[in-house]
Amino acid sequence: MKIPGPDYLIPEPGQALPGRDEPVAVPSFHYVNGNPLVPPFPDQMEYALFGMGCFWGAERKMWETEGVFTTAVGYAGGHTPNPTYAEVCSGLTGHNEVVLVVYDPAKVGFTRLLTLFWENHDPTQGMRQGNDIGTQYRSTIHTFSEQQHRVALESRANYRASLAIAGYGAITTEILQASNFYYAEHIHQQYLAKIPNGYCAMGSTGVCYTPGD
Repeated sequence: MKIPGPDYLIPEPGQALPGRDEPVAVPSFHYVNGNPLVPPFPDQMEYALFGMGCFWGAERKMWETEGVFTTAVGYAGGHTPNPTYAEVCSGLTGHNEVVLVVYDPAKVGFTRLLTLFWENHDPTQGMRQGNDIGTQYRSTIHTFSEQQHRVALESRANYRASLAIAGYGAITTEILQASNFYYAEHIHQQYLAKIPNGYCAMGSTGVCYTPGD
């Protein structure tokens, strides 16, 4: 599959790195809020999964949001089981960098999370975000229910219209059903809380997202 932007291709399953059976070790608890980083989570929680370029800044934006129970960074959308960061950066896994958001729907809605998603990166850049170039930086929404999928598709159509008015090109964001999520290594979890002056490449089009009716 090819997405507009720099000439980078997602490998087919038979071309991807083999990976491994064992997941990487991650902390049991969120570095910032102390909530569990891995399941089980409270029954009322729902899930969202977003790719917005480099996952460090994207995760911080999500954990700062009221109603978000926990966040974690990892990899999704590709073929290699339990990949390492270096393997994902090679472009040979098919995965992109993503943020898992576990949230309480009584306190924050999926639409609010979509607003943060659309307004905090440029979804028209294909296989890149700013100076970060490669398939791992593509824009994605991985949905966990039919309702989420429908709302995500509607949001993309709404934002496409707003971006067009502002002179931007077509949105390249993939919207697909969530499959496997693989946690990233320890150092990447809540990276910008551990290293406050660390690299953050988050950008924005400056175009506000207005939810539909």
